[in-house]
Amino acid sequence: MNHRTLGDVGAVSEVGYGAWEIGSDWGDVSESEAVDAVEAAREAGIDFFDTADVYGDGRSEQILGDVLDDEIATGDVTVATKAGRRLDPHVAERYTEANLRRFVNRSRENLGTETLDLVQLHCPPTDAYYQPETFDALDTLAAEGKIANYGVSVERVEEGLKAIEYPGVESVQIIFNPFRQRPAELFLDEAAARDVGVICRVPLASGLLTGALSRDTEFAEDDHRNYNREGDAFDVGETFAGVPYEVGLDAADALAERVDAVADDPTDATGDDLSLPQLSLRWILDHDAVSTVIPGSTTPDHIRANAAASDLAPLGEDEREVVSDVYDEFVRDHVHQRW
Repeated sequence: MNHRTLGDVGAVSEVGYGAWEIGSDWGDVSESEAVDAVEAAREAGIDFFDTADVYGDGRSEQILGDVLDDEIATGDVTVATKAGRRLDPHVAERYTEANLRRFVNRSRENLGTETLDLVQLHCPPTDAYYQPETFDALDTLAAEGKIANYGVSVERVEEGLKAIEYPGVESVQIIFNPFRQRPAELFLDEAAARDVGVICRVPLASGLLTGALSRDTEFAEDDHRNYNREGDAFDVGETFAGVPYEVGLDAADALAERVDAVADDPTDATGDDLSLPQLSLRWILDHDAVSTVIPGSTTPDHIRANAAASDLAPLGEDEREVVSDVYDEFVRDHVHQRW
């Protein structure tokens, strides 16, 4: 496992683990499945874990705290959590010091630690990024030793660009994958210029970029891929990266077929026969400004395969061109200017 720098947080595994799935919103996940997933991630060399206080109302944090107890205490792993989505109503003016302090203290208890490694504002309304007092509150919590570092998790590129104007912001979490390419136009360069770490979530577009989904796939009632396809519960960009499901299936099929054709081409310089998830994760990691990518899964074999993307060679020019062409042909009009 290779490591990269995540702002002042320090070195983290360039493939991390997204712990949303072991909390909620992906169908039923048993306690034992969740524990096995976290243990598989550690065995695969992953030492960066991303969670949030609303994932299962704290369940995800509690599982990470229990399984990684000793390693959290020794600093052998980095656990990033998020705060803000517990607000009801979820409005910018409620991102106050009192509310953030309450959320941070709850996460400290869930994770069993005095100081949280990294706290991220959890996709707040855009207006929150224009409230210096919100970031002042995070500075206060850092000065008190309750958090070591803070960052933001954003929906839109514009929010990320505004957030990195605040000197205390050490990281920005953003959706970035072959079906969501806009961050590469400006944001990644701006983040790198300010030494701000970039955490890439939804790297496999909620499963579209695994190649395992089809028009016949059925999702559980409590799986966001069922109930949030139109954005009824939260930003639709979090589900299938905002790509309409059938469009995404067509795009994924085209991507897999065209990359296979490149691999079979004797003139191709790499000759690599990549799976769709490997291609997607490697495409993200080939952007130097990316600090870590956080796929989530409860299947140990998938977790190990995701982690192995760290050791793959960079994509060749032909593979990158295929990704660009498929994005332009199938996906761009649905997502590019929206996020």
